[in-house]
Amino acid sequence: MKKNTKWIVLFLLPGVALFSFIFLSSLITLFTTSFTDWAVGKDMTFAGLKNYIYLFTKDEDFIQSIKNTAVWILLQSVVHVFIGVVVALLISRKKWYSNPMRTIFFVPNIISSAALGILFLCIMNPQFGFVNNVITKLTGSPYTHNWFMDPRTAFLTVTLTWLPYAGLVTVLVLAEMSSVSEDIYEAAMIDGATKLQTDIYIVLPLMRNIIGTSTVLAATSMLQKLDIIMMTTSGGPGNKTMNMPMYLYKTVFTNNNYSLANAQGVLLILMGAVVMICIRKLYKMDEED
Repeated sequence: MKKNTKWIVLFLLPGVALFSFIFLSSLITLFTTSFTDWAVGKDMTFAGLKNYIYLFTKDEDFIQSIKNTAVWILLQSVVHVFIGVVVALLISRKKWYSNPMRTIFFVPNIISSAALGILFLCIMNPQFGFVNNVITKLTGSPYTHNWFMDPRTAFLTVTLTWLPYAGLVTVLVLAEMSSVSEDIYEAAMIDGATKLQTDIYIVLPLMRNIIGTSTVLAATSMLQKLDIIMMTTSGGPGNKTMNMPMYLYKTVFTNNNYSLANAQGVLLILMGAVVMICIRKLYKMDEED
């Protein structure tokens, strides 16, 4: 037994060393430097809680970025996952539309976020965009609304560039559904349950863990959503579409304030941990079926 333990430790050492070198050391550096005053042209000096106090008391853009991020996390956790699960249930019925729906629905997920952002900029273009052209033809008068730059529509327009495309959720749920025994479906059919009743009362409860996992992935993806926002609005107009990753990027590369950006990074990690814990508790993922 001791020999086996030695071999296990030996095989684990490279992974532990790699994790410690790349991730653990970075986290320690991030946390420690968040308590300093560190920017371009400045020597690093200890500043205590100065950065955190500034973020929560004087930085309105940061507060707005937290609000926007929280709203997007909620929308991803509810609407995005709901769409993915419903599509998975429809595809699982193996009707004539199942294969085309499977292909069409997953296409946006294989396109890079940057390319998707450019695509939506063209679709929503105020001069030649598809949406404005359709409205122009329907109303009979020129319509040149700037969807991304109008404060009234910017947030919703940016949200629609990713919210409906829940291909990953659909794939995960379908994969889990394939492991459900056919005997369960046959028993439900014998008892007189309809397909809808089977989905609601039998299939969905069995999918609890994978739906919870999908919710975690969908929610935490909002904590790293940067490229598509940068390609479309860069957080504007004003701070209407500013989220935490976008504001952190601007703090580093525009303001060159490294310590303040690291404080934001610490808060971003803490927010992610809280979101994951809440979702796991909500779906009771730690409990056995």
